Amino acid sequence: MPGLIGPSDYSREPPRHPSLKINAKEPFNAEPTRQDLILSYITPVDYFYKRNHGPIPIVEDIDRYSLAIDGLVEKPIQLSMAQIRLLPKYNVTATLQCAGNRRTAMSQQLKVRGVGWDISALGNAVWGGAKLSDVLELVGVSKCTSVTSSGGKHVEFISIDKCKEEKGGPYKASVPLSQATNPEADVLLAYEMNGEILNRDHGYPLRVVVPGVIGARSVKWLDRITIIEQECQGFFMQKDYKMFPPSVNWDNIDWLTRRPQMDFPVQSAICSLHDVDIVKPGKIRIAGYAVSGGGRGIERVDVSIDGGKTWFEANRYQKTGVPYVSDDDSNCDKWAWVLFEAIVNLQSGNADIVVKAVDSSANVQPENVMSIWNLRGILNNSWHHVYVRSSAAKL
Repeated sequence: MPGLIGPSDYSREPPRHPSLKINAKEPFNAEPTRQDLILSYITPVDYFYKRNHGPIPIVEDIDRYSLAIDGLVEKPIQLSMAQIRLLPKYNVTATLQCAGNRRTAMSQQLKVRGVGWDISALGNAVWGGAKLSDVLELVGVSKCTSVTSSGGKHVEFISIDKCKEEKGGPYKASVPLSQATNPEADVLLAYEMNGEILNRDHGYPLRVVVPGVIGARSVKWLDRITIIEQECQGFFMQKDYKMFPPSVNWDNIDWLTRRPQMDFPVQSAICSLHDVDIVKPGKIRIAGYAVSGGGRGIERVDVSIDGGKTWFEANRYQKTGVPYVSDDDSNCDKWAWVLFEAIVNLQSGNADIVVKAVDSSANVQPENVMSIWNLRGILNNSWHHVYVRSSAAKL
């Protein structure tokens, strides 16, 4: 594409914050520390997890960049960044979460394939840009449309990003047309993150943000949007990011038997403590995040300090001074995570601290990771445990 290129090597990578935990160098994949992740409700750009499949694209001339929109539409067009910025701008606060978040814990039970993420492969940001529903109207697709007059039912996002899984071709993914054209779904063509122009790691100059679904569908470095009849046939839609039962292995897997994963389940994790932390007996702070897909709110966060034998409810919050009420869209951010905090009295000895969340549809996290184990290690939302010992415990 004129103005935007996908490099073939890693010689021109952008700088990153030195505190990030690097899980893979080439392509670069990294997450913040647990404590840094929950320093604020809005995740600073430097601490937002980096998920890449190849070298980071480079904008050589922003004035020459344009986005193609074509396929099964009445009037294909090319849009410059200046034209996209003329459309009504929306700010949407949304949490993006990698489907492989907490994969390391799943791998400790039984080996899986994929980047070894801890619990910080997610972040919450304010995304600014044009709604995709407005953009698609420019090519003759009305709002709240499920099929075009030419038979288009899905919207495919194609990146300039080159990756080995696509045999050197571009990264791509799709969402149903009904979701893309629904203004209430808040799907954005984003050019800002936290009030600033997107940086290179997060999709400069333009990316899609699809709230409420796994991060793999929020394609960065957009080159083209195509309206198609069937869902995207790319690698990351057809041969990755699918949820298989524990009985499936690499010898008997049949990718066609499962649909591409979109929504993500209710999730929570403790970020204020690490395993084998030594703490003083007395009051300690237990804090972390909870989030659910599909715009579902967090109804409850339960914490235990005895491995799940007894529970108490943690305090939930988003914005300072605004009470959080699940599914209250007028005061709360429906696509965003909820932070939680509890102060507990820990006696001497060892403690198995656990958290689980319940969303507004009464979905609750499963207790056992092996009941949801899958060979790609995605969507690990089992109870999150942290094992600590007090300074008075015998070593």
